[in-house]
Amino acid sequence: MQTKDFKKKVDKINKYPTDKISSYFRKESLILLIVTITGILYNIGMVAGPWFEGQMVQTLCDIIGNIKKPEAMLYLAACYVLTIFFVQFMRYLKRLYVRKFANNISKSMKITIYRNVLSLKKNEQEEAGTVMTKIIADVDACVEGMRKFTTEVFDTGVVMIAYLAMLLSYDWKLTLLSMIFPPVAYFLAEKLKVIVTKNTAQSRESMSRLNESVLERITNALTYRVYGQETRRNEACEVLLKDYEEKAIRANIWENAMQPIYKVIAMLGTIMIICFGSKNVCGTGWTVWNIAAFSTFFSCYQKLAVKSSKAAKLFNSVQKAKVSWKRIKPYLTKNPTQTEPEETKPAPLHVSHLTFAYPGQTPLFSDVSFDAFPGQIIGITGKVACGKSTFGKIFTGELSYRGHITLGNISFSNQGDCYENCVGYMGHQPELFSGTIEDNICLGKPGNITPVLEAVCIDQEVETLPDGIHTRIGNGGVRLSGGQQARIALARTLWHKKPLLILDDPFSAVDMETETKIFNHLRLYAKDCVILLISHRLALFPQMNQILWIENGTVSVSDHETLIQKNEHYRTLFRAQINEASRPLCETKINTASCTINDTQKHGGDFHHG
Repeated sequence: MQTKDFKKKVDKINKYPTDKISSYFRKESLILLIVTITGILYNIGMVAGPWFEGQMVQTLCDIIGNIKKPEAMLYLAACYVLTIFFVQFMRYLKRLYVRKFANNISKSMKITIYRNVLSLKKNEQEEAGTVMTKIIADVDACVEGMRKFTTEVFDTGVVMIAYLAMLLSYDWKLTLLSMIFPPVAYFLAEKLKVIVTKNTAQSRESMSRLNESVLERITNALTYRVYGQETRRNEACEVLLKDYEEKAIRANIWENAMQPIYKVIAMLGTIMIICFGSKNVCGTGWTVWNIAAFSTFFSCYQKLAVKSSKAAKLFNSVQKAKVSWKRIKPYLTKNPTQTEPEETKPAPLHVSHLTFAYPGQTPLFSDVSFDAFPGQIIGITGKVACGKSTFGKIFTGELSYRGHITLGNISFSNQGDCYENCVGYMGHQPELFSGTIEDNICLGKPGNITPVLEAVCIDQEVETLPDGIHTRIGNGGVRLSGGQQARIALARTLWHKKPLLILDDPFSAVDMETETKIFNHLRLYAKDCVILLISHRLALFPQMNQILWIENGTVSVSDHETLIQKNEHYRTLFRAQINEASRPLCETKINTASCTINDTQKHGGDFHHG
């Protein structure tokens, strides 16, 4: 069902060009029709406020002069409340569907971007997580500009026309005279938006330089300390920080402090209304007014002037959206050769005479042959830097190899495109981007992600977060722990389940109890898949259907019991880990720290996972 729903959404996206703003508006034409109807009713109804205010002022004067009874005010107030209730209900509907419009646009853009970015080879583009982190903020800014534009077409455009029509109906000469000032505010805003954009861009560039300097300072802290350059690098960071502060303050002044000026200029027309409107009330002006007409005209003009100042702010938002659109547009362009992933049925994996070597080096492993069937989990392990992770990457099509790999009737080829439909991959690095937990898991594929959160034992932790699955995790998942990052990446792989799953160190930084639970969930959740599980933690390897032990360029294919009997290195490593796991917690921590120090010293301070 999820696959069919996803295909429907993709078909809807493919119906229109994805690199044109107008296509997103056409896609949501039904929602925009509802927005149009409710927006017109709401904004035309806004003129009822000034009219009722004028009538109540007039009624109060009539009550004081004994012309009307107090009941007239109660009747008028009741009508006012009912009218405002209807108007605000239309406002609620309009905003509801405008937000739905923005959410649909955001999903459409992100689905297209996810597909296009993930379809790129890593040697052609940056890491997928890094690219998405850069794009995600621009997508949000662009969608927010489209949302504000859609909202302000009615909340500014339609309502201003309604206010203007009411003003003209009361006194067209005074209207034209007082309306000289709002266009001046518009003109000033249009001229200043270039300055606003320029200062905002300078602020962001300065922030980027500061971030790069701080990151470089942290990364190379030991080097600077050894060579006595800490003070110099700190001074350089201080200079960049001061530059950013100055540019950020200047940008905020131009963007925010100009709003009162727009409002003051637009409100200058009230002087004309007081001067000439009072003459109308006295019967010596261009037309004859009562107090109700004066109050209505004055209130109506005030509201119009306030809307004029907000329209100026809208120009700045739209300008930012244009800049963001230019950055994301290349990632929204369809790849004519790209096809939608099709569901691939469970199938056995056959590997024959697989050999791999980096150019100019001896083979990491050679002549590897084995078979695996749906529901089986194949453990892959070995000494540090033996090539475990490299072995897993071969099945993603990222590395060129010799030999044959087939999944059912599908024959893999070096650097081919068949991997996308057949292989799900969780790398040693999670490659998370600065979106929400849901975004990082779904990658544009909609549905309820609770089952995969439960499968990786992170559902309860997510529930404790401020926004649950909608919590933003920061660049690279910086707001999550290492174990949480790995489990989010594993949940993403399970959500996009394929017949062959490559899991590189999926139990990173979790305790033994949680590791066992996740492993059991994998058995159930991926019972129709072949899983190649790469790990240096061997406690669960007795439950593997097969084990591939990589050592000195050779790969032994066997089961746990056979390896324990015949392979001394595997036996030693397994028993050491089991004994370590069975010790008291405090003793384990002390020994683990000692082993880490010894290993670090042995490897010259560079300790890597295979």
